[in-house]
Amino acid sequence: MVMLRERRRRAARTFFLWNRHAAIQLVALLRVAVFLAFMPIGFVPVMPFASMTQYVQAVPKTNDDPLDHRLARYQSVAGITGTRWSYLAAIDQFHRSLIVKNPDDPDAVSFRFPDVLWGGPGNPRAPEEDVRLINLFGGLGIDADGDQKASQDNPLDVLTALGRFLHRFGDDPENFREALAKLYDDEKKRRIILGFERLIAHYGRLDLDEKHFVLDRRYPYSYTNTFGATRGWGGRRIHEGADLFASYGTPVKSASYGYVEVIGWNNYGGWRIGIRDLNNVYYYYAHLAHFKKGLKEGDLVEPGEVIGFVGSSGYGPPGTQGKFPPHLHFGMYRYTGKYEWAFDPTPYLRRWEKNARARGE
Repeated sequence: MVMLRERRRRAARTFFLWNRHAAIQLVALLRVAVFLAFMPIGFVPVMPFASMTQYVQAVPKTNDDPLDHRLARYQSVAGITGTRWSYLAAIDQFHRSLIVKNPDDPDAVSFRFPDVLWGGPGNPRAPEEDVRLINLFGGLGIDADGDQKASQDNPLDVLTALGRFLHRFGDDPENFREALAKLYDDEKKRRIILGFERLIAHYGRLDLDEKHFVLDRRYPYSYTNTFGATRGWGGRRIHEGADLFASYGTPVKSASYGYVEVIGWNNYGGWRIGIRDLNNVYYYYAHLAHFKKGLKEGDLVEPGEVIGFVGSSGYGPPGTQGKFPPHLHFGMYRYTGKYEWAFDPTPYLRRWEKNARARGE
């Protein structure tokens, strides 16, 4: 008798667990049904920003340059939503940089909200585009252009929803950090976006693609393609860059616009600097004798700006020098959103060298 009661109890508990998820979904659907039943036909919730549907008229006419078009779009949405345009640009640019080939469409927005944030927690439909259901479940999605849909395939909807989301936290940099913490669990992604924002806000533009050769060409130097060659110090590995041999003290220049992500000692690279640009390319300058005076982590740099001087540091604890001839180890890495991968910098060095020669430098 006791065993029979125990079997019945276990069966009842199993039935409950099996049907718990279905019950949750049923409650959600009932909420939707009640909401729709009492909603007047044709009703669309009023947007908090009355001028949202005027977005198309708000974007000024630009030339055919997609960067100018994107800049105008960020500035217009920022004016409507009350956030800084550099915040919008930094987040969108981060996601664009993760795409190997950026979309040619200047209207494209690469950022996407997670479906649970766009449609709202508990919303059984994903992705959700019905503005009424999004509002019911407390989602962030909105209809910014009056087409009766809140779609993540619509750049106006996405960018305006992002602007409204950021506006909730406030306008200063610390508020921006708080907002990013809600969108990204990965601290590295947050740090990169903050670096992008500093660059964009400082220069007030998006066309920061200019490049420069990495050595002062008034000094003698030489290099060949050694990417992928075997290296043995610290364990068998491949050479993730190019070695440019030059005399001690030859000025080393930044290849790009960017921000200093790391600076200091590395047992492999010695005194080294890591700089990241707006395309999420990380430039690695190693074996330096010393840095430009006052250069520190977080500083912004420009193409051709002196950042350090050729040396022979590395392959040991801090201060190790002279284990190899003086040279600059120059590496380039691309961030994929999960990891950094090295690619051959030699073709880029040759192109920048050729351009510098044409300019008479």
